[in-house]
Amino acid sequence: MSELESKVEGILVKDHVLVSDKNMQHSLEQKGFGEIIKKKFFLKPFESLYLLYIDKLKLLKGKQYVNFDHLVDECIKQDGEAFTKFLIYRDLRTRGYVAKDGFGFGSDFRVYERGQFGEKGTKYIVFGLTEGKRQKIGILQKQIEQIVTMGKEPVLAVIERRGEVIYYKISKIQFHQNKDQLGYSNIEF
Repeated sequence: MSELESKVEGILVKDHVLVSDKNMQHSLEQKGFGEIIKKKFFLKPFESLYLLYIDKLKLLKGKQYVNFDHLVDECIKQDGEAFTKFLIYRDLRTRGYVAKDGFGFGSDFRVYERGQFGEKGTKYIVFGLTEGKRQKIGILQKQIEQIVTMGKEPVLAVIERRGEVIYYKISKIQFHQNKDQLGYSNIEF
């Protein structure tokens, strides 16, 4: 993968990575990575994990280099969903999408159409669920309604136990009250 020509050099600050080199900041921004926080350029935890995973990041904590496993541990201390976010982010990037932090629906991302980053707004909001983890259907329905209200397309990313990500595009969910006779309603995904 040649998303970046050279390795990014960064310093670990909690679970974010500080990148000081101005040329590298510009290169990262062009590719949809990082953001400026208090006038400094940082990579989000899922971005740092991804770049470390594809061997495009040299990461220091003090004078020690940080490997992928150590960074995963640091990120999970700050956010229990960090590895789930990384799995979704890695999969989206591998498929050629640019993804940025979402709007707060859990493990979510604003996802741009391929080739549209920097030109158009996001089209999809991808939010993740880990297989086997319980989620109340009412919460899921509320999230979907909020995403549709924003004019975005909701996409559910389910992470299987093996780490594979499966996507479900959701158009509308309606639950009808049960009646005396059996009847089936279609739920569109």
